[in-house]
Amino acid sequence: MRVLIAHNFYQHPGGEDVIFQAEGDLLERRGHEVIRFVKHNDDLADWSKVALAGRTVWNAATYRELSALIASARPDVAHFHNTLPVISPSAYHAAAKAGVAVVQTLHNYRAICPSATLFRGGKVCEDCVGKRLAWPGVAHACYRRSRGATGAIAAMLAVHHVIGTWRDKIDRYIALTDFARQRLVAGGYPAERIVVKPNFLSALPEHRRTDDGERAGALFVGRLRPEKGLDTMLAAWRDVATPLTVIGDGPELERIRGQAPPNVKLAGAKTPEEVAEAMRRAAFLLVPSEWYEGYPLVVLEAFAAGLPVIASRLGAMATMVEDGVTGLHFAASDAAGLARKVSWALDHPRDLRQMGDNARRKYESDYSPDGNYRRLIAIYEQAIAQRKAAA
Repeated sequence: MRVLIAHNFYQHPGGEDVIFQAEGDLLERRGHEVIRFVKHNDDLADWSKVALAGRTVWNAATYRELSALIASARPDVAHFHNTLPVISPSAYHAAAKAGVAVVQTLHNYRAICPSATLFRGGKVCEDCVGKRLAWPGVAHACYRRSRGATGAIAAMLAVHHVIGTWRDKIDRYIALTDFARQRLVAGGYPAERIVVKPNFLSALPEHRRTDDGERAGALFVGRLRPEKGLDTMLAAWRDVATPLTVIGDGPELERIRGQAPPNVKLAGAKTPEEVAEAMRRAAFLLVPSEWYEGYPLVVLEAFAAGLPVIASRLGAMATMVEDGVTGLHFAASDAAGLARKVSWALDHPRDLRQMGDNARRKYESDYSPDGNYRRLIAIYEQAIAQRKAAA
């Protein structure tokens, strides 16, 4: 099978970039021909604000470039990851016009929320879900704190609703969780075209079984942003004695540096190898997010390391982490509740270790490359059949 995979890289690398590369490599290892079409947001430096707004809705240059590539490479399916803003939805039209099946992975909530997070003012927000024009997002300047930038996203979503792009040009959407699928359906996307396929890790990491005494302390790994629940985590740690290591960088780093209790270590950014080693040494991982999350790869990495996860009972985390089996839940934004769960975990090391073993088994059964490959190919076959039927 010839597969064209397309992605618009962000200025700050993230999980979407990792999955784009991992799925392409996985397909090549299984003998498929992979054609990569990539753009970078670094290209925006030469664009005026007017040009950016217009091309976010429809980039004619991308349409021409992708049409030529498809005519030359003749792929069976085109799989898009991120198209904002350089690629734009014009790419779907180029593929569909050529009779190529189109698949879109929805890594976040951009399709129903201009900011992509369903999060505003420190809490979950669904004001734009189901609206053809996301005017609440524009009013609140949800994207980059700019009404103009938010308006460009809202216009892109609205225009392509009106001309039928979301309904007719995309043969299969990939949602990462059942929860995300439900929100997309609520936002007006065709339920029969949305399938669920979780992310995966590209290689099966080594798992070293440890004794109770070999793992110690709590670990947080992620970009330091307000929606990650950092204030809740730090507030909980004023009542928790065990050390907490925070790995990551971001806009909140300097602010939380002045608020962190003495038993919290801000370790900054680390390499993937250093993160993996930290996960093998920690007793549990914290994911205290206060937004729905898309599909945090850090949970998969923890499961691969046999590390249980204490997560907020919200959105994707509520289904990824099974309470009492692969980790523990607490109510989002509830610092006292988080402190209680941490205290319980510290008082029950054998139960915690069993959760870690369960987490590793969950990774092997659901998040390994083999299972993901089978699901991905099945989705491609569905999309190809859909496109042929439409033709």
